[in-house]
Formats: sequence, structure tokens, C-alpha cells
Amino acid sequence: MWSIYLNVVTQGVLTGLVYGLMALGLSVIFGVVRVVNFAHGEFAVIAMYAAFILFKAYGLDPLIAAAPIALAFFAVGFVLQMVLINSFVSRPEHEQFILLVGLAIIITNALLMIFGPDAQPTNLPYAFDSYLVGPLIIDKVRVYAATAAVAVSAALFAFFRRTRTGAAIRACADNLIGAAVVGLNVKRLYALTFGLGLACVGAAGGLMVTIADATPSLGPAYTLLAFTIVIIGGLGSMSGALVGGVLIGVSEALAGFVIAPSMKSMFSFALLIAVLVLRPQGLMGKKKA
Repeated sequence: MWSIYLNVVTQGVLTGLVYGLMALGLSVIFGVVRVVNFAHGEFAVIAMYAAFILFKAYGLDPLIAAAPIALAFFAVGFVLQMVLINSFVSRPEHEQFILLVGLAIIITNALLMIFGPDAQPTNLPYAFDSYLVGPLIIDKVRVYAATAAVAVSAALFAFFRRTRTGAAIRACADNLIGAAVVGLNVKRLYALTFGLGLACVGAAGGLMVTIADATPSLGPAYTLLAFTIVIIGGLGSMSGALVGGVLIGVSEALAGFVIAPSMKSMFSFALLIAVLVLRPQGLMGKKKA
């Protein structure tokens, strides 16, 4: 009996790593730009449809398509920040909220008009294959998607820790005025950060389509999921986003198996409330002085 639960937890961890990559983009954007991307889930759904189209039209595996999609999303994020969002960075938070919620509504309705409300399955040839590891039966698609998510996350961590540009972005996050005084181009660094955040979403969406069907209604649900993960992990904490993603993935998997799939969200929000009560700054967030 214990092996069944171990299988469920393993599947939850693998799915949670993909969730974590998606939430990582939101955490990066908020941690540096201090703008909350309320269209985050909608961009993930765009990436899912992009991977779906590339697979149907050209036979390109979504795991491979995630790379060009991420690059395209980086360019979109860079331009979007430079052209539109930079002018809202210093405005009141409610104006930022209206801008990005409006963008989310536009994206959702555009996807509905183009693709319709029906789910679009990818139907990968190895979708039902699995690995047998002792008592564990692990889906191949989840192993591949989780491995790719970890690789992308590791690359992003390395970029921020080991490059001059990454150090400059971290300087903007720590002390915006000080970064501007020493001559850093803050607007350009903000655009790079927003581009990196959307690149994470693009990669996550490409990976997500291997384990979930693309449908426009997923946008708000994924935005809420990303918010839940980054709050649990700690706002602005990159490692916290991955930890939060794994916790949510495991809690949803266990709730869906033990009780009912429709109860997954209830357990996720119960976990969120517990973290807010016991550690308001999140599991890996820093307490404000």
C-alpha cells in the first residue's frame, strides 16, 4: 500500500518542478521590477498553444519546442517592458493591476476566438510510456518535463550568480537608487528581467503541454497557481518558487488520490493559509526589518 502513495508523491514532485519553473518567472519579475504580472498564467497558455501548433504542424516535440518558445518569449517580454510596462513601474499599484489584468483578459479572449473553448491534446507517441524503478511506475513525460525544468532553473540561477549582467540585475533589486547612481541602465535591466521572467513562462508552458491539454480557461487558474507558489516559497525568492512548486505538486497529487481530484485546490489553499499563519514571509523569504 505504501508504494502507491510513494508513486503519487513522486508524480507530484515531478509535476511540481514544472509548476516551480512557471512560478520562477513570476518571482523573478516581482523580485526585481516590483511589478506583479497578473497575466502570468495567460502567457503560459500562449506557450502551451505555441508548443501544440509546432507539434501538430511540424512534428516538433514540445520538450524541444520549449527552447525556441522561451527565446521568443524573452523577446516579447523585453519589448513589452520597454514599450509599455516601464511607464507604469513608478505608478500606483492599482494602475499596474488594471494594466496587467486588462492584458490577461485580452489574451484569454484572443485565444478563445482563435482556438475555441475546447481542450487541445498533444498526443505524444510516448505519452503512456513509463519507467519501472523498483516499486515506482513513473511517467516518462513527467520525468522529461521535470528534468528540463530543473535544467532551465539551474541555467537561470547560474546567470544571476555568475555573470556581470546577473549581478547588475541583483543590484537593481537590492538598491534601485544606488544602481542608478553608479550608472546602471535600470530600464534596460528591467526589460532584461521581464524578458527572463517570460522566458521561464514560455519554457514552462512548452513543458506543461506534455502533461495537460491546452485550453484558454487555464490562464486564470495558472496565474492563481503561480501566485500561491511564490507566496508559499517567499515573494522574490527564486529557490522558494521551486520549493513551493514541489509542495503544491505533492499536495495536489495526494489530495486528488486520497479524496477527489476536485479537492486539489482546497488543499493548495490550505497549505497557503498555513504558511501565511506560521511564516508570513514564506518558507524561504526574508523577514522585513
